[in-house]
Amino acid sequence: MTQISDPKIAFAYLRPACVLLTREPTVTNVDTLSTQLKEVNDATLQQLQDYVLFPLRFVLKVPGPKKDKLVQAVAEAISYVLENTCVQSWETLHDLLSELCLCLCSPTDLGKPADTSEELQSAVLRCLTALLHAAYGDIVFKLFEPIMLPGLGATVSLLLALAEKTKSRDIQVSALKCLQALTLQCDCDQDHVVPTSEERCMVGSIVASFLPGITVTVARIITGDLRQGHGVTVWSRTVGLVLDDAQLQDAESNKTPSPELGRIGQLVVHRTKDWVKNTAVKLCVLLKKIIACTSAHQHWRVRLEMVELDDHLLDRCSQSLKQCVGPLLEALVGAVNDEEPRVRERFGDKSSRAQTFTDVLSENLHSLATSLPRLMRTSDDQKKLFVLNVFLGYIKLLGPLVSVVLNSATHLERISKALMQVLDLDVMDVRIVEERSYAATIETTPGSADSCFARTQRKHFLYFTDEKIFSVLMEICRTLGYYGNLYLLTDHFLDLYQQSSSYRKQAAMVLNEIVRGAAGIDVETEGQSLTGQVRGHSVNQEDLTAAVASVMEEYLSLKNWHLMTVSEETERDRQDHPSRLLSISNSDFSNSDSNCLQVISSKINSPCTSTSTSTIHQLNSNIWQLCIQLEGIACFAQTLGRDFPGEETLLVSQAALGSMWDLSRACGYSSLKELINENSDYLLNDISLNLQRLSQHPQAPRVLTVMLTHSDCSLLPLVGDIVQDVLMALDLSYDHTAALFCSVLHALMKALARWFPSSCGRTAESTQSKKSSSHEEVFDIRQFMLDYSKQKELAEGIGIEEDASVEDLEVPPPMECEEDAEDIYGPDVKPELPPHLSITKDVMERCIHLLSDPSLRVRLKVLDVLELCVCVLSEKENELLPMAHRCWPPLLQRLTADDPLAVLRAFRVLCTLGDTCGDFLRRRVSKEVLPKLSSSLTRQAPISAKAGPVYTHTLAYKLQLAVLQGLGSLCQRLDLGEADLDAVREACLPYLSSRQPIRVQEASVSVFRHLIQVDPDALWFTLNELHCPTSYVPPHPDLQPVQLSGMGRPRDEYSDNVLKLLREEFGSLAEAVDQPGLANEPVIDVTD
Repeated sequence: MTQISDPKIAFAYLRPACVLLTREPTVTNVDTLSTQLKEVNDATLQQLQDYVLFPLRFVLKVPGPKKDKLVQAVAEAISYVLENTCVQSWETLHDLLSELCLCLCSPTDLGKPADTSEELQSAVLRCLTALLHAAYGDIVFKLFEPIMLPGLGATVSLLLALAEKTKSRDIQVSALKCLQALTLQCDCDQDHVVPTSEERCMVGSIVASFLPGITVTVARIITGDLRQGHGVTVWSRTVGLVLDDAQLQDAESNKTPSPELGRIGQLVVHRTKDWVKNTAVKLCVLLKKIIACTSAHQHWRVRLEMVELDDHLLDRCSQSLKQCVGPLLEALVGAVNDEEPRVRERFGDKSSRAQTFTDVLSENLHSLATSLPRLMRTSDDQKKLFVLNVFLGYIKLLGPLVSVVLNSATHLERISKALMQVLDLDVMDVRIVEERSYAATIETTPGSADSCFARTQRKHFLYFTDEKIFSVLMEICRTLGYYGNLYLLTDHFLDLYQQSSSYRKQAAMVLNEIVRGAAGIDVETEGQSLTGQVRGHSVNQEDLTAAVASVMEEYLSLKNWHLMTVSEETERDRQDHPSRLLSISNSDFSNSDSNCLQVISSKINSPCTSTSTSTIHQLNSNIWQLCIQLEGIACFAQTLGRDFPGEETLLVSQAALGSMWDLSRACGYSSLKELINENSDYLLNDISLNLQRLSQHPQAPRVLTVMLTHSDCSLLPLVGDIVQDVLMALDLSYDHTAALFCSVLHALMKALARWFPSSCGRTAESTQSKKSSSHEEVFDIRQFMLDYSKQKELAEGIGIEEDASVEDLEVPPPMECEEDAEDIYGPDVKPELPPHLSITKDVMERCIHLLSDPSLRVRLKVLDVLELCVCVLSEKENELLPMAHRCWPPLLQRLTADDPLAVLRAFRVLCTLGDTCGDFLRRRVSKEVLPKLSSSLTRQAPISAKAGPVYTHTLAYKLQLAVLQGLGSLCQRLDLGEADLDAVREACLPYLSSRQPIRVQEASVSVFRHLIQVDPDALWFTLNELHCPTSYVPPHPDLQPVQLSGMGRPRDEYSDNVLKLLREEFGSLAEAVDQPGLANEPVIDVTD
């Protein structure tokens, strides 16, 4: 709807409603005026501001009690006017402020809020906020003249009382926002007056008079309401305004007020150094209460406001609030690892401020390390988590300077001892020994769920139970390793490891994470204050290897590795279980004094109870130490990657293989195969368990691969279950582990193909031998003519009866008939597949699903596995054909729409399929593959003929080459019909041109070589039609001469390759006697 823009029309339109409201102040009349005001545009309303405000203010000035709804309606109408206009008169600002405050305060006590409805209070507070936003800059600053101190103080007191006493959360927030606008600290989206430095100093001097009341009251609001976050903003902005370092350095902020003020001058605060110092002491007390209440608050918005408070005060008041810098930094640093991403991001934006206080950060880190054990013992888990986050924040903020801090022996000693005490494990639980012993007795049962329990047992600590606390502790250790001196840290914690058995487990945990952190594993630096920082100590692979070697040497020493983990057994127990090797220290009791961890108190004079307790304590300690050291070895393998033994690096693999040979000879085994076979049940059981936790044991598939490579078919009965575990793990996490498990399946299928050779290869060899022998036979033209004559007579119906009578004399033997009858009436039971074929079928099932994997690497591995599956399964045609039918659709996609490498592998699979079930695939290939390949080759031929040398680097060239390299063998193995061979021949002829790239010519020549093996006559005719090197003279005059299209043609782009094929495959002379021009020209080989 169009608004009124003419002031005269607007005045005439609004005048009746204004007059009526002045005469009859009712809610209805106020609503009428409010409705009409919305029909006037802002510019016109600005000119009529005083006129429309007069009746509304008049209603508020009428003496006597007023209904809440009437006052609320008036406040809402005034709010609309103020939100759309500007207040340009000081009198209007002053009078409206007083009138609105009177609406909120009690008639009997002006310092207390009136007992009015919450709707009225909300409307008036909104109106006050709109008034303060509508005031012009030069007008609003008159509020902060010393003469206004009493009135301004009354307004501040009223707003504070409303914020503290009201039960309505909305009113509390509105009152605090209004107070924030009154001190010119509003942070809403509207435009605000931007004061100059002098004006800001004037405002700060006046607000200083109200600082005690504001800070104390708002602090009570913050600590009393667990959900109050807005009060934190008011508190920080007010303190930052009054104690701004820039203002306090200005001499005018402390000037003496004018004597004309009289008693009002006594209310003015002089911000002297003594006043600032005393105020800072009192504010520090309030600040600590606020930090204690909000830093570990459950709601992220409160923690976010606390970060803003810390940053604001550190930015503006770092000199005046020196005593508060420590607590402020502690609260700010606590957000470095906050669980809410928005709090962490805000800390990342503000953390550069905290980095300027490196000395304070260092001292705080030292102080916190000293008090950390006490805080871990006395605080709840939420407080512990906050304290540890602060500890982590100090390390991250110090960044490279951590290395300097750790060079101080005092600091390093404090931090290390704090970690040792905090990470103290609870080893008094008898269940640890029970579970270990019970799990060990059933560990030989593959797939048992109970056998996994001991491996997944979580650590129990003395001073905390929350897993988040343990995660932060580990991150602290990794961050120390990332920024600290690796040699210094490993040496120091290795000393602790060696000095005391009570610190050994904790030191091992710390060492494991320090090494991971030094390698940059699981160290969060992005989005934090660490962004862009350079590590203080450069750690290369040699440093990591040296550190890992020193720690591994200590872990694997006899005294730290061969620990007793079960109670001493009686002689009878040893006799009952002669093969039990659970306690590897049973044979070393004579040397048990060398390690206090191996000593089990068993003195006769000691009480039974103390002996039992000591035994449990010691065994639990040994168990946890071994677990932590094993975790460390896994960490080191993750850290060093391929430099750790067991990877695919050649030298490491050879060294590992040599060590295995030494181990097999030392244990009395004649070969690696015997060593693996004799211990295969133990190895496969561990592999099965580790496959269920692949992220923790990524080497398990590789161990299985090595076992399959170096073993024989005697492993097959045991490998069935593990193969099912591998397939199940692949099904559950194929998107992450498909490549890894495909390598295992490839090793498995290679082993099965080696253990159970199929007829696949032999059939191909026999076929080739038959074809080669048939070519070597001398052509007998007489027999050829006799056979031709007989076939012609049969076609005309001559001699059919004689052949039929001969066939009738052939009666099948009676035994065969009886056997057929028994087969007909016998039960139709499908025989059970041999184990290796059953495994192959399961593997091929997964390959069918993985053929469409988005990863090229996975598809290539799957195609290799599929080819082996076809070879192994070829001895059971009734099992192979259904699987070939199922794998055809995804294989077709690989053949026709994939990367050249995948196309090449897919062709190889297709050739293997054709070798084993050629008739089954002939129609599919003829109908679905050849037309697409032929059309693609035909379209691409002119492009490749005209292309330059850069073309050989394109994807089109690679695909073209892959198709040509596989097409010939495909046609030959499937024994395709004439129509299909003609299509292939026509598509490949252009590639015999010398204009094509060299490798494309070679591939095309190979296609024709294969086609010649299938239909030599047709190919001879085709080649000679293209280029005939000689003329053929009939052996008898009665025979007509042979006329071929290629006769007499000059040498062209096809001549060289055609001559090469004719010479190699048909023995034709490239030098034609009838063509002397050609005879004198050298034949250019395409391979040159």
